[in-house]
Amino acid sequence: MKPKYPIYIISKGRPKCVTAKHLKQLNVPFYIVVEPHQLNDYKKENPTCNFLTTPFKNLNKASIPVRNWVWDHSINNKFEKHWVLDDNINGFYRLNKNTKYRVLSSSFFRAMEDFTDRFSNVGLSGPNYFGFCKKTDKHPPFYYNTRIYSCILVNNNLPFRWRGIFNEDTDLSLRTLKNNMCTILFNAFLCDKATTLRMTGGNTDEIYKNTNKRFEFALSLQNQHPDVVKITKKFNRFHHQVNYKPFKNIKLVKKSNISYPSNIIDEYNMKLKHSSQINLW
Repeated sequence: MKPKYPIYIISKGRPKCVTAKHLKQLNVPFYIVVEPHQLNDYKKENPTCNFLTTPFKNLNKASIPVRNWVWDHSINNKFEKHWVLDDNINGFYRLNKNTKYRVLSSSFFRAMEDFTDRFSNVGLSGPNYFGFCKKTDKHPPFYYNTRIYSCILVNNNLPFRWRGIFNEDTDLSLRTLKNNMCTILFNAFLCDKATTLRMTGGNTDEIYKNTNKRFEFALSLQNQHPDVVKITKKFNRFHHQVNYKPFKNIKLVKKSNISYPSNIIDEYNMKLKHSSQINLW
């Protein structure tokens, strides 16, 4: 089943765009959004992909201007929501009975969309990180009212936009929660995102590499949300620590015009198949 909402990959300085490679395996429509001076380089590496070019370049404001630009693009095309993806995602997975299975179906996105659309007060939703769901731990199908990173279904009706330079995903998640809207982080569906600063290009070259052990990352978020963020240091670098407990009482509100039989399990036409070409773990 195809996604209902447009998918945008935000990319700069990474013409190979690994996320695009994996989305093509899922056979979903998507845009790679690039600045105009890099379009030819991207087309050489991705000749069959659809591109959007921004009306600006080299603003030195990280990915914020382009994130807001695609938000407006989706609204102008009459969509209620849109997906925004980082360009360094190495694959998509389904977690079932503590085993992670590589997904090669467009239903990966559609299942999350349909679940999100059951509720009237969800601002952001998306898959958890592959590395955050260990096979030795118990995981519910989803968490709610926490941060959503890197592969995000954004409700276009949120009354604000992306801002800042650092930790923009966490900031948008916190502002959504402070607006008394929920977030849904799926464990049933996962994305395998490369670790920040491990890949050249993007914000790594322009913004991130010249920081003081990422102190600026944490300080920026603390300044934006001093009530729930504090700065810690571990593994010889600085981190932000967010207290999400104040938002635990914001409940999901189910739409009154939607009814789902509780005894029917919809697998969205996804079937488990063995393949020697795919690493399932």
